[in-house]
Amino acid sequence: MRRQKILITGASSGLGAGMARAFAAKGRDLALCARRLDRLDELKAELVGRHPNITVAVAALDVDDHDRVPDVFADLSDQLGGIDRVVVNAGIGKGARLGSGKVWANKATIETNLVSALVQIEAALAMFTATGSGHLVLMSSVMGNRGVPGVKAAYAASKAGLSSLGESLRAEYASGPITVTVIEPGYIESEMTAKSKTTMLMVDTDTGVRQIVAAIEREAGRAIVPGWPWIPLVALMKVVPTRFTKLFA
Repeated sequence: MRRQKILITGASSGLGAGMARAFAAKGRDLALCARRLDRLDELKAELVGRHPNITVAVAALDVDDHDRVPDVFADLSDQLGGIDRVVVNAGIGKGARLGSGKVWANKATIETNLVSALVQIEAALAMFTATGSGHLVLMSSVMGNRGVPGVKAAYAASKAGLSSLGESLRAEYASGPITVTVIEPGYIESEMTAKSKTTMLMVDTDTGVRQIVAAIEREAGRAIVPGWPWIPLVALMKVVPTRFTKLFA
């Protein structure tokens, strides 16, 4: 099924902006939201300049402002004449070792990546229920498959929760009319991964985005991207003793 009108949160940079460029190249109309409106305006000008036949609507949105989420989604939907697909992409990668005293960092990670994602999910489902169909995409992470020690503990927990929500929704809507996809990216170059030391496992942004968009277009229930080496690594993550999980973080 062709999803013509796509809403992406966290679209001002990184994978969100990359997905926007990829979908624009396919001729899709886009509703883009993020905290940084200036970047969204620049991205909109770029996309419309390259693809003058598409419509791009943008809006400032901090997904942690939960009351604003449904209003912004509704406004963007009005501008495009409906939304066929929502990509819940906004997220952060900050965090600290549990017990380090930096509870604010871990709380912020779980708040944005899980609680605020839930708010976006509810807003998307409300729209899709009203129109009778839709495709919900949740951007999780391979780190959601296993708890990891160190600074990524809260991040892994937040993504595990998001993947679980996606699994619950796939069961809820097994017979339609809403389709649910959970994307689990490995290490892909972006602002979030810029400080990562695991460069050996990292792919460039274009490669990662291309595989993410292909999985979204297939409307797969769950997709690990890139498949190599992450599909076998995720299988390994699930069986190794806990003390070794830090090797994947």
